[in-house]
Amino acid sequence: MEIILNCDCGEGIGDDALILPHAGAANIACGGHAGDEATMRETLRLCQQLGVSPGAHPGYPDRANFGRAVLPLKPDEIEATVHEQITTLAHIAQDEGIALTHVKPHGALYNHAATHTDSANAIARAVVAVDPNLVFVGLAGSALIEAGRAHGLRVAAEAFADRAYDVETRRSASLPVLRNRSLPGALIEDDAQALAQALRIIQDQQVITYDGQRLPLEADTICLHSDTPGAARQAAFLRAGLEAAGVALSRFHRHEQL
Repeated sequence: MEIILNCDCGEGIGDDALILPHAGAANIACGGHAGDEATMRETLRLCQQLGVSPGAHPGYPDRANFGRAVLPLKPDEIEATVHEQITTLAHIAQDEGIALTHVKPHGALYNHAATHTDSANAIARAVVAVDPNLVFVGLAGSALIEAGRAHGLRVAAEAFADRAYDVETRRSASLPVLRNRSLPGALIEDDAQALAQALRIIQDQQVITYDGQRLPLEADTICLHSDTPGAARQAAFLRAGLEAAGVALSRFHRHEQL
């Protein structure tokens, strides 16, 4: 059993220095929903110091809503902003002598593209244009994974320890989707519950939805959010629990290094 713990960071909230020692990969805000040159440079240096894989975390250019509201952008507009954000971080990383390993969309853009093929393809095109060796991270079983593969990217299917799941029917199949943050129970703040969900995903390849349904779910990486209350504590608890259960913790590598 092996998994990559990833964390959304560089967002100006949470304590990345306390969270990232327990993660294998960092998704760094790159100017859309959060982040600026100073925070990007600081987070990249922290990743280098801790041996954590650094990646880009582009979102809707909407700081007012922290990238968690869907903007009416056309696919070419999504492609342009994602390309700009990844490029900004890549240039700073190059200046620091650091190579990015992956890209994971943020918030509302991530959730929208998970069910909208045109948006997912726009993001994948942007990634390829910047660096086709980057790993493309997307919601397990979603249009993001399909788009990444269609554009020749290596993909990593993602699940969540600190988010509840609902069920959505697509193509006559019941699929797990993240529970909307506006609904009760969307965040999993209890450490034991977060660990139990992570272990169920890793060991049994399934998740229990908010209403109690068991759905298949295979994942290569599991996310923690730096803005979840008690995130640093939960990250330490999760890592310790996974290691105690015999789960090997890994990190992302650029495709050319495999």
